Amino acid sequence: MRLFVALSLPDGVIARLRVLCSGIPGATWVAPENMHITLRFIGEVDAPMAEEINYVLSKLEEAAFNLEIGGIDTFGRGNRPHALWVGVKPTPELLHLQSKIESTLVRAGLPPEGRKYTPHVTLARLHQPDVGRVQSFIEGNNLFQAGPFTVSQFTLFESRTGNGGPIYDALEDYALR
Repeated sequence: MRLFVALSLPDGVIARLRVLCSGIPGATWVAPENMHITLRFIGEVDAPMAEEINYVLSKLEEAAFNLEIGGIDTFGRGNRPHALWVGVKPTPELLHLQSKIESTLVRAGLPPEGRKYTPHVTLARLHQPDVGRVQSFIEGNNLFQAGPFTVSQFTLFESRTGNGGPIYDALEDYALR
């Protein structure tokens, strides 16, 4: 099983994000039902470890909080961007939840995440894009904002490969108080 922990987005926020999903030739736009804010990528695990992950995540007790998204950027080096994303304003509550999930999963036996956490919603995967078009897209849409919205749960997802791209199945939701 290939797993990750994420926040789902409200329908209204997804509708606002969908308006952005065009204008870059060769971009593979993320399907609306796959838009989310990753808290922790886990990767491949066997069934017993998946059960342990579910158990330890179910024991977390954190408070609900509000989030806003805004600003657009890319991941990649120099003239080789590979992903286009909308930022998530990193509130103390979001960073605390992500940190608690990280430390809980490490205590359960997973290796620590090697990358610094950058909260975001991926809009598109970029395959040899016209860097000028990407830059123009960012400049034309960088004032984009959505929210605030309330985060009242986080979710353990399984990622499967499908014909039209990845398929994300929610395995378990964990309520925030």
